[in-house]
Amino acid sequence: MKTRRVKAVALFSGGLDSTLAILVMKSHGVEVEAIKFLTHFGCDANNSSSCGSDPSLAANQFGFPVRLCHLGQKFIDMVKKPQFGYGKNMNPCIDCRILMLREAKDYLEMTDADFIITGEVLAQRPMSQMRGTLNLIDRESSLGGRLLRPLSGKLLPPTKPEMDGLIQRDWLLDISGRSRRRQIDLAAEFGLTGYPNPAGGCLLTEKAYSKKLRDLFTFVEEPGFDDFNLLKVGRHFRLAHDCRLVIGRNQPENQILLKNIRPGDRVLEAVNIASPIGLLRGNPLQKNIELAAAITARYSDARQQPKATVKIKGDGAPEQLLEVSPASNEILEKYRI
Repeated sequence: MKTRRVKAVALFSGGLDSTLAILVMKSHGVEVEAIKFLTHFGCDANNSSSCGSDPSLAANQFGFPVRLCHLGQKFIDMVKKPQFGYGKNMNPCIDCRILMLREAKDYLEMTDADFIITGEVLAQRPMSQMRGTLNLIDRESSLGGRLLRPLSGKLLPPTKPEMDGLIQRDWLLDISGRSRRRQIDLAAEFGLTGYPNPAGGCLLTEKAYSKKLRDLFTFVEEPGFDDFNLLKVGRHFRLAHDCRLVIGRNQPENQILLKNIRPGDRVLEAVNIASPIGLLRGNPLQKNIELAAAITARYSDARQQPKATVKIKGDGAPEQLLEVSPASNEILEKYRI
């Protein structure tokens, strides 16, 4: 029997369920260190969704450390070819969970922790939290029974920390299903407030984003991180197999486009009139540049005019002015991603 304090590593999104799993363990004297995994697909600390919420709020309130870990290229490679497939869109939920647990396992062993906890709830999510899938994730993460799901633990087989006497079964809960009523009540008991809405967060679950990501994987063999950043903003058009246009929808998006310019890109903007920024990436022919100018003009205040002048600059070439007719709705739909 260990004489030191029992220690767990927690997968922590900052959302309600993962926070409650930590608080349940801490309420019984378990030391918890949390890991928040970051990706290019919405799991960051810059928005208010469950997947992307600020982890420091609950951590500061209840006194547990949080380690941030970006999954980078590992996650991108997994999204390209998930072993266990996608959900409704480009969300590889099973492979995502397995990858995070394998990464957490390395940290568990490095810090001499006893087991890993998650906020997973039996039957809450149809792809990744049904009983058979939870068992599959257990096996594929190679944790040897050291994976504990405190919110549904009484409904699941005993894990190694329970069999080793590190925790007791009556510490665990028997929550299941999609309702968050019991979690909300439990949050009130702990004094947990300000937690994010459980819906959303992962861009891979969104239909429009998934279409743009599929297009990127189809036409760009080795996308850069700035390519993924661009997917989050603007209207996207595939003008040719090696040429994509992104049009900003507002001033903040225009600024994001300008910040993500890289060598070879061209920037388009209608002159002498309110206009969005267009970012043209790839190897465009002149006809592609002219088409990009027409689409840019279509989203400017010149959309009802017969002609507009569009400025094109970048790629080390002299600034170019093109007079074009704003693109028709048919043209927009033909090339829109």
